[in-house]
Amino acid sequence: MKKFNTTAVCIPQKHYMVDITDRVKEIKKLVDDGEYFTINRARQYGKTTTLAALKRELEQDYFVISLDFQGISQRGFSTEEDFVQAFCRLFKKSPATYNAMPEEVRDSIEEYLTLKSDNRSKMDELFLTLVRWCALSSKGVVLLIDEVDSATNNQVFLDFLSQLRDAYIRRDTEDAPAFQSVVLAGVTDIKHLKSKIRDEADSKENSPWNIAADFTIDMSLSEDGIKGMLDEYEVDHHTGMDTAEIARLIREYTNGYPFLVSRICQIIDQGMLPETFEGRDDPWTEDGVIEAVKYIITEKNTLFDSLMGKVRSYDNLRSQLKEILFNGETVAYLPDNKDQEQLIMYGFIVNNHNTIAVANRIFEMRLYNYFIGESKFVEEMRGDALDNKPEFIKGGKLNVPLIMERFIKTQAYIRNLNDEEAEKRFIEDEGREKFLTYLSPIINGVGTFSVEERNRDRRRMDVVIHYRGKRYIIELKIWHGDRYNAKGEKQIMDYLGSYGLDTGYLLSFSFNKTKEPGVEEIRIGDKIIYEGIV
Repeated sequence: MKKFNTTAVCIPQKHYMVDITDRVKEIKKLVDDGEYFTINRARQYGKTTTLAALKRELEQDYFVISLDFQGISQRGFSTEEDFVQAFCRLFKKSPATYNAMPEEVRDSIEEYLTLKSDNRSKMDELFLTLVRWCALSSKGVVLLIDEVDSATNNQVFLDFLSQLRDAYIRRDTEDAPAFQSVVLAGVTDIKHLKSKIRDEADSKENSPWNIAADFTIDMSLSEDGIKGMLDEYEVDHHTGMDTAEIARLIREYTNGYPFLVSRICQIIDQGMLPETFEGRDDPWTEDGVIEAVKYIITEKNTLFDSLMGKVRSYDNLRSQLKEILFNGETVAYLPDNKDQEQLIMYGFIVNNHNTIAVANRIFEMRLYNYFIGESKFVEEMRGDALDNKPEFIKGGKLNVPLIMERFIKTQAYIRNLNDEEAEKRFIEDEGREKFLTYLSPIINGVGTFSVEERNRDRRRMDVVIHYRGKRYIIELKIWHGDRYNAKGEKQIMDYLGSYGLDTGYLLSFSFNKTKEPGVEEIRIGDKIIYEGIV
């Protein structure tokens, strides 16, 4: 029986997976055109699975050399002589490739492996052998290398890329034999390696990988693709799920990030939802997906270990992420901005119509939890929230008006009302962070929240709370007068209608001294809105 897989390569015969045939055919067009290129995507974004499928597709027309640089130890990159021998040992690890080599190429490989330390082969000698292989082969030779990140912090790899570049240029200018195509896969954008591993005084004018074609193929998993995977699962398990709806929800939370898609399905399939989950007998539902998401944002796994390690290590990246999340800022996409370049490369953010957005809702919730945990407001917020938690939750339901009321009173006590500039700074830059910090311990372990910008004017954000199968929508906004507030009421009325809810919440941060803080119940038609003023 197949299963969902979140480790290493996905194999169609063993694992439920989205059909990536169309994606592979798109990549093959680049190979057919003789392009050299890099598939650089974030960790666990399906690169290895894609390379494996690409290899199977290409073997009909080409001789494919598939290598993994994780098989080379750090010492293998210390000198070019060490690298040549380590590179040759990778061939030995693949008997099918090794045995299919032309005999004279195989003899050269064996010679390189047996040479003593005082007479070992150089990089250019290795490439003469590889080029000879291309000349002797009855089919075009394609080189696929996975996990090139293992090599990117050293000069030897730069020299390896230079050799590939030289062969590529000679192929086109002198009709010399060379690889039909070279595909390198990893997280790092290799086009920028020159600045990364060389001092400015010693840098070359051109990157050794400036011959690479742009790789713009979308590797996220589509809603239709996810549905196809779930349809296959449903044929085997007969759960009765609405595969179209579950696919929509999974895509909504993950934005098609392959690891997250598979992990949600894996958690539900393996019965990893908590015993308290009311719908555990029918987990393939919206509530089941939400519970799986809650599980993911609190678990330790290799993906989040890598991502959060970057957040902890790079202050500039952390600052940009926090600005995007808490301040509701609309940040323009800037193609030459190094911080944005890194955030996109590591998978934190995406270019959403020339503005920056966090890559998916799961990352967003995980990052909110992280920043709330290190917030300077944690102690002052948590104490009051936890003291009143029994009053906030009755019969499994959240008393959101009371949460708002207590939050407002806490702020009236904490804020320095005599410092107008500090007051304004609190409202503009700190209000949202304080409210989310207050909310977090109340729902922690049982519920989740996400934050969505309802428009692009920075003034409003919606906090959507999921708690024991119920949804609560709280709109956070800066007070800009009664007319603007009426627009906010209409906005949340529309939102309530789209979700089939009858109660919503508005929390306004105001530095207008004439506004009385507190919470007021307002009825508009058949809807109730609780409006709070901080």
